[in-house]
Amino acid sequence: MPRQVLFIYNDPIAPEALLGETFTELGFDVDTFEVVPAERAADPVLDVAFPDPTHYDVIVPLGSRWAVYDERLPWVATEIATVQQAVDAGVRVLGVCFGGQLVAAALGGSVQRSTDPEIGWHQVHSSDPDLVPDGPWFQWHFDRFTPPPGATLVARNARAAQAFVHGRAMGLQFHPELDHKLLELWLDDDRNRDGGDLVKLGLRADDLRADTTTYVDDAARRLRLLVRGFLDRTAG
Repeated sequence: MPRQVLFIYNDPIAPEALLGETFTELGFDVDTFEVVPAERAADPVLDVAFPDPTHYDVIVPLGSRWAVYDERLPWVATEIATVQQAVDAGVRVLGVCFGGQLVAAALGGSVQRSTDPEIGWHQVHSSDPDLVPDGPWFQWHFDRFTPPPGATLVARNARAAQAFVHGRAMGLQFHPELDHKLLELWLDDDRNRDGGDLVKLGLRADDLRADTTTYVDDAARRLRLLVRGFLDRTAG
């Protein structure tokens, strides 16, 4: 029977992108679940009933424009409980950016507003390159996590912890799933918001496009190593 992976869309513009391709290549059937639909993006305060995570081999909570500590959002606590249920049942969990912060919170870590946010391709230094390869990874975050007690910090840079592993769960601060299409989705959304993130940090969309052209193919190669490393490390 094929293995099953569930990608949790916490934001309508944060799909699995290259992560979906990678899991498919590794023989997984892909399922998705939308938390905040596009028509509720301006009003994300809603109750959500999540799928039973024990029906899957892996669950992957993805990114979000909102914060894990935003107490207006009742679905965040429900998703944290879903991650806890998955971990307790031995289901592998791979959290990405907001999803990584969510996994940290579910396992007893914390999430804070970052004093040094990151957008663009930033170098990440790994103590375990077989699990998380070194190299520039794409970032778009204003928050950062403190890994949970008992976790192994696998990667970091000067601005934030970037990856941890805890049992059958791993949290990532960066976005290994990014491709050109996803970047354009984010740039379009940022351009249509007053006081967009790029303006706040003095960045240019064309620079992000050029850097993505430079780095994305090698990052896709490293992503495949990362997912294989995650599956091997959390096998039992």
